[in-house]
Amino acid sequence: MTPLQTSASVRRLTRLALLTAAALSIHLLEGLLPNPLPVPGAKLGLANVITLYALFTAGPGDTLLVLLARILLGSLFSGRGTTLFYSLAGGLLCFSVVWLLHRVLTRRQLWVAGVIGGICHNIGQIAVAIALTRTPALIVYLPWLILCGMGTGLFTGLCARFLLEKLPEKLKKW
Repeated sequence: MTPLQTSASVRRLTRLALLTAAALSIHLLEGLLPNPLPVPGAKLGLANVITLYALFTAGPGDTLLVLLARILLGSLFSGRGTTLFYSLAGGLLCFSVVWLLHRVLTRRQLWVAGVIGGICHNIGQIAVAIALTRTPALIVYLPWLILCGMGTGLFTGLCARFLLEKLPEKLKKW
């Protein structure tokens, strides 16, 4: 490996570590706050700001690594292992759809990715809930989760857009 390749891989690893640390910190802090949403189990999903930001700056492969690390470490550090399945299903479905969308959306339309991502996240989670509990009637909960996902997705999408617009260009390409 040449010194230039080593420098690039160290820079990439540092970027991934910082994005993961930021997402994990936000995730854990959010877990300590009282839930402001009226729907039980719904949450703001503020760590998704980092995921959206990463997708538009670091690319899909690195973003997937950050997402998986945040989900796995978040479940481990929070002591809520059962949330791992829900988070993985929601996170991976959300990531897949938003990754496809990010190819056609501009950075100014990041809020659209946030809204659709929030909806997909909740669809993935309710699918896991139905599968684990073998209770198809849980589907009646989905409209409420979708409404929450739309609102929280709009917020996280706008926050990620703000980050992209306000951070100096040098930091976006590191």
